[in-house]
Amino acid sequence: KYTILFMRHLCLYIYKIYLLPILLPVFGKVNNFLCTFNFYRDMILMCLHIYRTITIQEEKNMGGFFGVASKEDCVFDLFFGTDYHSHLGTRRAGLAVYEKGRGFDRSIHNIENAPFRTKFDKEVTEMKGNLGIGSISDYEPQPLIVRSHHGTYSIATVGKINNTEEILSNLLASSHIHFLEMSGGSINATELVATIINQKENIIEGIQYAQDLIEGSMTILIMTPKGIYAARDRMGRTPVAIGKKDDAYCISFESFAYLNLGYINERELGPGEIVIVTPEGVQTLAAPGKEMKICTFLWVYYGYPSSSYEGISVEKMRYNCGASMAKRDDASPDIVAGVPDSGTAHAIGYSNTSGIPFSRPFIKYTPTWPRSFMPTIQSQRNLIAKMKLIPVRDLIQGRSMLLIDDSIVRGTQLRETTEFLYQSGAREVHIRPACPPLLYGCKYLNFSRSTSEMDLITRRVIQQMEGDRKYINLDAYSNPETPEFQAMVSQIGQQLNFTSLRYNRLDDMIDSVGIDRCKLCTYCWDGKE
Repeated sequence: KYTILFMRHLCLYIYKIYLLPILLPVFGKVNNFLCTFNFYRDMILMCLHIYRTITIQEEKNMGGFFGVASKEDCVFDLFFGTDYHSHLGTRRAGLAVYEKGRGFDRSIHNIENAPFRTKFDKEVTEMKGNLGIGSISDYEPQPLIVRSHHGTYSIATVGKINNTEEILSNLLASSHIHFLEMSGGSINATELVATIINQKENIIEGIQYAQDLIEGSMTILIMTPKGIYAARDRMGRTPVAIGKKDDAYCISFESFAYLNLGYINERELGPGEIVIVTPEGVQTLAAPGKEMKICTFLWVYYGYPSSSYEGISVEKMRYNCGASMAKRDDASPDIVAGVPDSGTAHAIGYSNTSGIPFSRPFIKYTPTWPRSFMPTIQSQRNLIAKMKLIPVRDLIQGRSMLLIDDSIVRGTQLRETTEFLYQSGAREVHIRPACPPLLYGCKYLNFSRSTSEMDLITRRVIQQMEGDRKYINLDAYSNPETPEFQAMVSQIGQQLNFTSLRYNRLDDMIDSVGIDRCKLCTYCWDGKE
């Protein structure tokens, strides 16, 4: 947010201080007017383009959702079901309920400095309703309550909109509508989705229109007095699970979120499927599509260990990844460890297959610390990540260690973790990321606050290796058999001060999931859509 504001003010400053003083006297000279005007006009347009690009960014919303349709009051289930998605968002959370005779009620809180349960303990006793949806997000506040020709409804979304400016321009040109700007000048993506839906005569057509129009991905929950509409992204990039018990049905991003509430698994929605959920059952309104591209990174990192997607357990997949890495490795460390939390299952799989003892040389202090990427400033996130890990020096001193993390993005945190282990007495630190090198920024979901692919350590190293070459064959750097790949990995290992570095292979990672490759999105690793 602060970077965006700074750049906006910088563009305005350049325009006012440097361009206007030059332009005004120049424009008074008729003989040079046309030539000078064209040149400075281009400069002005460039500044305005930068300003607009920064102001209206891609709209993105990674988070979790939970919905309940019950014959009785649903607030208890809604509260805890939404809370079970706290690992998916750290900034905004909201609950919305509906009860006949009372209408809609909604509450939204900032959860950056306090957990969901603390912020919403009052709502548990005051809110009433038999229908409800909840959301936890890293970005815009939601659910929203919208009044349109469809009637009043509440809406929550998970996804990423890459063509926001194009959609906004078309909507503003076609009708006299308006949008509320959030801090930083961005538009609430959920409000934009609602506006798109309202362009059609009914909600189902509106949802399908929105999903067709949006470049990226979009999963949608809409609560009306009739029930809750659930629409999975048309390529199934994010999951939607349905649970049931005697007097209620629920909709959830994470399949484990309803198990302790007495629900059992009913089914998962297919790609592009739209259903309406009521206390009596689940009715399909739009059949699922045949093509699917679910995000593989859900299993590698983002998903909670006890969850499953497309019937595949997150914990089991991570265990399989570790086992496959061990079969290809020739390192001989004293112990194997995982970076908590997502690296732990990978490390256990590696340890059991290799026979090298599993150990916990550092412990993650979790009682009061939020997630490492909660702050918006990268340096603060790095500091928090470091402060959360407490060393067990007796297990580090003089040891050769093999450390498994889910991935390497910027490399900053893992480099500091490695230095932390050396300072604690480690003799060697071998690093084994559980996924291949990340070469592309995600176009479909928002797993990172990175604003440029050059934030990725792979791309920075490749730029250093390639120099000023205009065309770089990134395919060569995604193939583990090429000299380019080996040189890139070697350079990354040297820069981050690892004893050795070996990435998991893409084919092994896909085999660990156990789903046909054509159904998995691997864009961030190989650039293939």
